[in-house]
Amino acid sequence: MDVEQREHVVSGFAFYSEKDAGLAEQERQKIAYLDKRIDHADMQSVFAIYKKALEDRVFRTPVGLEYLRELQGELRAREEELGEEVPPIPLWTSFANARTKTSPARRRIQPMPEDGGKKAGLCLSVIMNIVMIVAIIAMFVITLNSDQPNILNYERNLQNKYASWEQELTRREQTVREKERELHIENTGNTETEVSQN
Repeated sequence: MDVEQREHVVSGFAFYSEKDAGLAEQERQKIAYLDKRIDHADMQSVFAIYKKALEDRVFRTPVGLEYLRELQGELRAREEELGEEVPPIPLWTSFANARTKTSPARRRIQPMPEDGGKKAGLCLSVIMNIVMIVAIIAMFVITLNSDQPNILNYERNLQNKYASWEQELTRREQTVREKERELHIENTGNTETEVSQN
């Protein structure tokens, strides 16, 4: 045990931080206060204090939880007198995901050598750059092939639009000329000269 952990010991538990040790010390003082005032012969009052401590989450550190465990043991031994079941002590933390600084598994894992980390970082950087270049090329291809005018294809789109207008105009003129031929209508210029001669 290192020097820092020895400084954070309360009731036989070595705490990771000074803050946790302070909380455990407060709980130790609460326990001392309660022990002076609890009448252990009156199981109903012990049971009421136990339930109130669970509901209010008075104890959160192992120091307080150990005290609750002792009370629970006393209550379960005389459960028949109480007339109801002693509730379990809820643990308000997940132990599956808990990792500590002094975990044996962490001590076995060797840190990656400096040059290995640089190689991995360089490799990752190259891969990310290639992905970005492919994405940019894809965006340009999509933009060039788009029907919507944009900064890359606006000239081509305008030329296409004017060409389609010109074709439409030519088609309409041709349709009008065909109708004139069908109706035997002569040029409007000739019609005016005929009208003036009459």
